[in-house]
Amino acid sequence: QVQLVESGGGLVQAGGSLRLSCAVSTSIFSTNAIGWYRQAPGKQRELVATIDTWGMTNYADSVKGRFSISRDNAKNTVSLQMNSLKSEDTAVYYCKVSLGLHDYWGQGTQVTVSS
Repeated sequence: QVQLVESGGGLVQAGGSLRLSCAVSTSIFSTNAIGWYRQAPGKQRELVATIDTWGMTNYADSVKGRFSISRDNAKNTVSLQMNSLKSEDTAVYYCKVSLGLHDYWGQGTQVTVSS
């Protein structure tokens, strides 16, 4: 069974930065895609950023230019660098990896941006 553990969340002031990390219990070298998603209270889970096997990335329009997703295959981790944080970024952030036909999700980490 594949397990994902997110870390790095917390409370930060608007304009500040946080770096989230996702530790995966198995190799991510052959993953089809890795992504960060977020869910605010009362809202649906939404895509934040993804990165594929070839390093191609895509971002939600709301975070372009502020967030950056990266992967470290040797350490089996994926990170999300978040800069210029806004109150609208407050949510629980989830890591997802895709292995073949299967998707795996972490438990989430809370990010709260104060204004």
